Order: sequence, then C-alpha cells, then structure tokens
Amino acid sequence: MADTTHHRAGTARTTIHAGGEWLHATSGATREIVDPADALPFAVVAEGDEKDADLAVDAARRAFDEGAWPRTPVAERAALLRRVADLLVRDRDELGLLESRDAGKTVEEGRVDVDCVADAFRYFADLVAAEAPGRVVDAGSPDIHSVVVHEPVGVCAMITPWNYPLLQASWKIAPALAAGNTFVIKPSEITPLTTVALVELLVEAGLPPGVANIVTGPGHTVGARLAEHPGVDLVSFTGGLASGVKVAQAAAVTVKKVALELGGKNPNVVFADACATDEGFDTAVDQALNAAFIHSGQVCSAGARLIVEEPLRERFVEELVRRARKIRLGRGTEDGVECGPLVSEQQRAKVEAYVDSALREGAVLRCGGRRPEPSPQRPESGYFYEPTVLDGCHREMRVVREEVFGPVLTVETFRTEDEAVALANDTEYGLAGAVWTADAGRARRVAGRLRHGTVWINDFHPYLPQAEWGGFGRSGTGRELGPAGLAEYRETKHVYQNLAPRPVRWFAG
Repeated sequence: MADTTHHRAGTARTTIHAGGEWLHATSGATREIVDPADALPFAVVAEGDEKDADLAVDAARRAFDEGAWPRTPVAERAALLRRVADLLVRDRDELGLLESRDAGKTVEEGRVDVDCVADAFRYFADLVAAEAPGRVVDAGSPDIHSVVVHEPVGVCAMITPWNYPLLQASWKIAPALAAGNTFVIKPSEITPLTTVALVELLVEAGLPPGVANIVTGPGHTVGARLAEHPGVDLVSFTGGLASGVKVAQAAAVTVKKVALELGGKNPNVVFADACATDEGFDTAVDQALNAAFIHSGQVCSAGARLIVEEPLRERFVEELVRRARKIRLGRGTEDGVECGPLVSEQQRAKVEAYVDSALREGAVLRCGGRRPEPSPQRPESGYFYEPTVLDGCHREMRVVREEVFGPVLTVETFRTEDEAVALANDTEYGLAGAVWTADAGRARRVAGRLRHGTVWINDFHPYLPQAEWGGFGRSGTGRELGPAGLAEYRETKHVYQNLAPRPVRWFAG
C-alpha cells in the first residue's frame, strides 16, 4: 500500500486535496470522525469551507482548461481506471474495515462494496475503450464530413451521501474520469474516510495533479458553494430530497448540468403464489429481510414497504418477525454480527420519531421498536436500534409516505393485482421496487406498470454496472451506471466540415 496512512490516522488533518497537494483547511478547523458502534472518535479530518471549495474548483478548472487529462487518449484513460481497480483489490481488507468503522456497516458489507467499486472502474474503462470515435451524419454530399462527437463536460462537482461513501463516490468518479473530466468531490462530513482513501489511490495510479480534488466539510458550506460556483460545469448530488432541491436551485443560477439521485420509498410486492412451495416461501421471506434490514435499512433502495397479498399476510409476517428478532446486532467489525448501528444519534432519533408517530396513528408493533440491551458486541453508547416490523399500516401514515432510512419495515395488504400496483405506485418517490410471483405473465405485467426506475422480479437489491440506475418522480433526475451514467458526464458536439468551401452569394457584394 502507498505510504498515505498519515491521512487516515487519528491525528490526520490534511484531508483536503487540491491541485495535487494534501492540505489543512484554510481556517485550520477540524472535525472528529466518530465510530457509530461506540460513539467514540477514531479519526480527525480537515473541516473545509467555501474558501477551500474555491481552491479546489480553481485547481480542477486549471487542470481541465490547461492540463493534459481531457486530451489524454481514451486507451490511456481506460488503463488508469484499470490500475485503480487493481489497487482497490489490493487494499480490499483495509478499505472494508475503514468503511465499517466509518459508516457502521459490517466488515463483510464493506468488502463487498470495495468489490463493486472495482467492478465499476473496470466497467467504465471497458465501455469508453470500446466506443466508436463519433457518429457520422450523412450530409448528402461527398464534400461534407459531418460527425457527432462526445466531449467531457468540464469541472464536475460531486456531493455524496453517508450511507455508501465509497460506492457512491465511484459511481460518479469512474464515469467522470473515463469521459475526460476533472472533479471536486465533497463526501458526507460524517463518513469521509474511504473517499479520501480513494483519492489517494487515484494519485497513486498516476492521475495528473488537479484532476481529482476533494474537500472534506459540511454541506451547508462546501456543498452549497460547489453547487453555485460559476467555475463548475456539472453538479452530481446523491442524498435527501430537501438537500437535492437546494442543489438544483443553486445550480440553476449558472444553468449548469445537474444530476440528482434522491430518496426512495420502495415497495416489495409479494403475491401468494410466490410462496406456494416451502422453498418459495423461505426465499421471499429471506429477501424481505434483506430488502428492509441490510445496513440497518440505511439504503436508498431499501424495501421498506412490504405489500403482501391478504391470504398470505399472517403466515408471512409471523415468519418474518420470528427471523427479524434473531438478527444479530453489534459492532460491524465483530464476527457473527449481521447488522450494525445507525450512523449517528441524530439518525436514530429520527427513526424513533417515525416509529412513535406510526404507533400513534394505529400501526401494530410486531417486533423491535426500541434500543437493544447492551452487550460486549453492542456498547450502550452505540447508535443501535432493533429491526422493527410495523403491521396494519396504511398510506396516510408518515412512516409509509416518508423515507425513514432505518431498520423499519411497514406492512400493507392487497387483494387484487390492480390494488397491488396502485399501492406500490402510491408514493412521491419512484426509485426501486420488486414483485414476487410464480406467474411469469403477471410478473411482466406488474413490472411494466410500476413507476420506479428499477424493478426486480423475484429478487431484491442486485444491481449491474451495465444497467442504468435512477428514479422517477422525486427520486431524482440523474442516471448512474451503464452508458447513461457515462453520458451524464459528457457534452454532445456536432462537427461539420466542408471539404470544398465556395462562396454562397446570398447577398450582393
């Protein structure tokens, strides 16, 4: 591993990277990074502000306007992305551990994230390397050469969330670099460490100075400045709806490109015929647990709304509750732990408030709904909350309408296919959803009617680097992964070349 551990150690403060240099915050301010499993600080980062954002944008601007990266041959850009993927594989265990301590997820989840990040870098390397140089447009004359080409947008500002810090950063950085852009990334101030580590690997891989820049700091200063900065050509934001609206409003002043990936309130629709066999029943229950409780439900695509056919409801919910009670909560670095803490005390308080409101509105608590008893694997000071199942829910409840972002599963029921579709689509969001059925025709019908950017049939949560990821409605306007993910970071230019120019003679002269 490169000798960059001084940026990750407990006394680190030079986590701002601009123009090829690791820097302190201009103000000298720092922030302690807390392990959510015990609420104890374990790292220190620079707390940047608007001045640091300006320095980073200026560096990215110079690197784009005057540097070599935008004009680097595609094969060389692809080769660098593949080197980054190799470095990620080399550092898999360390990065997985760092992601676990930073975000609270299990080490195994962190390692899987690293694998997915490496896959994303390789995918965009292969995609850009295999592209044709341009699309020829027939102008109807042998004297005219007309071609449509794609060029980098320019300076890209990237604002990423706290739940999947490394993965979400890679979904933006890999296509942006493949397209020839420079960038400034602002990770969440709560979980910045693996993004800092990723920038270190980009430097180690040979990325020229100024191409990759990072400013650690809060959204209301650094993020807001990046969104409005006139030197930024594109802003890509992943996070909550309210913050996304502010980013779009700030970016509109300079009419920059905007890509927003926002929240979700994702339905998991289970028809009774999917559970006609013991194997089918066990699989559907297992996937409902995975949909709702992986990473303590802190997932934008979490299947937080279980919508189950009425004849199956009681049996399905009983088994789901039985297994939810057995989920092993604890520090993500401990062997055997299946679910870690919430990311912060603020996030746990938010989850508790949603559960309290649901109970006041008539929901039935089937399990969870409280903080667990402390244990050696589960310090009392940690931000733990039990997996919670709320039965008897309906659309008017806040917990059904709004994104909780915690280990809370609501249960609704339906009797007909039309009712199932109506319930699944009855949301302001439209990020993801799933349908479980043994009827192939019904599967296609329901999937076709669901107004969500990703629909899984008899599965939940897989994604493919080759397939676009994005949502409908208030889930955002951007697309990540796949060819559309690369297109987000490009501009289209039409080049019309007249090989035999001659006077037009429209006007007397």
